[in-house]
Amino acid sequence: MIAVLLQTLPFFGLIALGYGAARTGFFSEEATAALTKFVFYFALSAMLFRFSANLSLGDLLDSRFLMAYLWATAIVYLIVTGVALLRRVSIPEAAVEAQCGVIGNVGFLGIPMLVLLLGEAAVGPVLMVLMVDLIVFGALIVILITGARDGRMSPRILGTVGLGLVRNPMIMAILAGLAVAALELPVPDPVNAFLALLGAAATPGALFAIGASLASKSAERLSVAAWLSTSKLILHPLAVAVAALFVFRVEPYAAGVMIAAAALPTAGNVYILAQHYGVAPMRVSATILISTVFSVLSIPAVIALVASG
Repeated sequence: MIAVLLQTLPFFGLIALGYGAARTGFFSEEATAALTKFVFYFALSAMLFRFSANLSLGDLLDSRFLMAYLWATAIVYLIVTGVALLRRVSIPEAAVEAQCGVIGNVGFLGIPMLVLLLGEAAVGPVLMVLMVDLIVFGALIVILITGARDGRMSPRILGTVGLGLVRNPMIMAILAGLAVAALELPVPDPVNAFLALLGAAATPGALFAIGASLASKSAERLSVAAWLSTSKLILHPLAVAVAALFVFRVEPYAAGVMIAAAALPTAGNVYILAQHYGVAPMRVSATILISTVFSVLSIPAVIALVASG
C-alpha cells in the first residue's frame, strides 16, 4: 500500500496546492470557476474524445460490466435513500443524499489517476462507469427533484433531462469519439497532436480546480456528511466488488478498475446540482470535503488491494 500511496501523492499534492492557493486568496472563486469551465468544456472533453476515438463499441458495451456497476450502485442508492427517508427528509433531499453516496469524481480525478496507476486498458472500464453515472443517475436526480416539486411526471421533466444530457460535454465527447471509431474515420496527425496537447491540461487543471473548490466548502452537518462519505468510500466499492466478482463475474482486471472507480470521493457536480435546485448544498459541500480528505488514504488502500488481485 505504501508504494501505491506514494504514487497517488502527486495527485493529492495538486489538490492541496489548489486548496492552498484558494484558501490564501491567491486564487479567487471567479478564477476557480473559470479554470473549472476550461477543464470541463475543453481539456477533459479533448481527453475523452481522444480516448473513446481509439476504442471500439465493444469496449463500452460490456453487458456484464454495465449490469454489475448499475446493480451495485442502485442498491447503495436505495440504502442511502431509505436512511434519508427514515430521518423524514424530503424526496429532493433524499435524492441529493443518495447522489452523494454513489457518484464519485470519475471525470476530474478518476480518469487521470486510474489510467496512470492501472494502465491504458483502464480507459474503457472507467468510461463505462462515467457513462452510467452521467446518463442513468444524472437523469434520475433531475427526475426525482422536479417530479417531487411538480407532483407528477411530465414531458417537461423529460425534456429537461434530455437537454441536460445533450449539454454535457463529457457525454458528447465520448459519443463523438465512439462515432469516429465506429465509422473507422482516421484522425489526422495534427488533430491528434492538438487533442493530446489540450487533453494533457486536463489532469493538472482538474486536480488544481478540485482543491481550489474545496477551499469554499464548509464542514456543517458532520454526522450526515460522515455517513454519506462512508457510503461513498466504503459501502459503494464493497457493493461493486460483490456484484462484479461474485454475482456477474466480470473479467478480473475490469472488475478491479470498477471497484477502484467506485472508491472515489463524492463528485463536485453533485454540489452544482444541489446548489442549482436549492436542495441541501451545505450538506453536499461537507460530504465532498470529508470524502476527499479521507480518500487520500482509502483510495491507495483500494488500489493496492485491486493491484494485488
